[in-house]
Amino acid sequence: MRSIWNGAISFGLVSIPIKLVNATESRSVSFRQIHAADGGRIRYRKVCELDGEEVSQAEIGKAYEESDGTMIPITDEDLATLPLPTAKTIEIVAFVPAGEIDPLQMDAAYYLSASGAAAAKPYTLLREALKRSDKVAVAKYALRGRERLGMLRVVDDVIAMHGLLWPDEIRAPEGVAPETPVSVRDAELDLADALMATLGEVDIATLHDDYREAVEQMIAAKAEGGAAVAPPEPEAAGGGQVIDLMAALESSVRAAKEARGEGGDADVRELTPRKTSARTPKETGARKSTSKTAAKKAAPARKSTSKTAGAGSGAGGGRMAAKKTTAKTPTKSTAKTAAKKTAAKKTTASTKKATPRKRSA
Repeated sequence: MRSIWNGAISFGLVSIPIKLVNATESRSVSFRQIHAADGGRIRYRKVCELDGEEVSQAEIGKAYEESDGTMIPITDEDLATLPLPTAKTIEIVAFVPAGEIDPLQMDAAYYLSASGAAAAKPYTLLREALKRSDKVAVAKYALRGRERLGMLRVVDDVIAMHGLLWPDEIRAPEGVAPETPVSVRDAELDLADALMATLGEVDIATLHDDYREAVEQMIAAKAEGGAAVAPPEPEAAGGGQVIDLMAALESSVRAAKEARGEGGDADVRELTPRKTSARTPKETGARKSTSKTAAKKAAPARKSTSKTAGAGSGAGGGRMAAKKTTAKTPTKSTAKTAAKKTAAKKTTASTKKATPRKRSA
């Protein structure tokens, strides 16, 4: 890999010659601008605003623009005379736990390569010291005309450096969080935890850019004279509807389990609303009282029937009492008794028919 910066790591009184190499590269598909009418390439030319002439890169210098538009020319010699001790040195200023570095400060990443055989021993010493301390080194360095902040850590057997933004370059998150106070229930947090556990961990190395692959396939198809790849069917839009958070979480857990080959209904319980559970005892009690009332109404009918049977052997007064009692007897019980007698008669008749007659000798 080609180095982009040569210098040394300053580790106390130890100086380690190194080369700075880019640790990352962009794989995104880039496009050119063309004239849509005829496909001609569109190019940008650097033109002086005063005389309107195009200028080459060698004729272009630097300048600082003030608020009123005045340009103050700045030459490379002016920058070279500035007291910048980190111009060719990565100066380590402290060793801190990695958790103290805010990920918001992370910028570009580089590999530090030992420059020459003499740098191998001090390079290895610093690498092993970082491993054993389980810390990272905070350093200052200069690159592309400005001083920067960096973090040194060990990746495999190489020292890597992450460029860091200065603390005053991180914006405060004012007005970003929801302004309306929101309360989250424990049941919702439980479902969120279940979803996180179902999704589990992932090997970052297996993730890839699906959009870039689709763009490359489209370019290949058009280069062969074919048509563009048909776009996928758009999903149904929500239409600004209010989302049922609990239902969405439950559906997400089921979908994640099905994607992992697990049962979709496992460990997903439907929560009973509190209002419904509070009314359930009352409804149960109402059913019990209804059955008791029916039993009480049925009991007097049985007693009156027995009394009527006993009074039947008496005189006329007993007959009058029997008539009154019969009138009070529920119609349903009389119908049931008649039905039973009819069924008994039919059974007896069928039994008689089924019995074979004996023939006389």
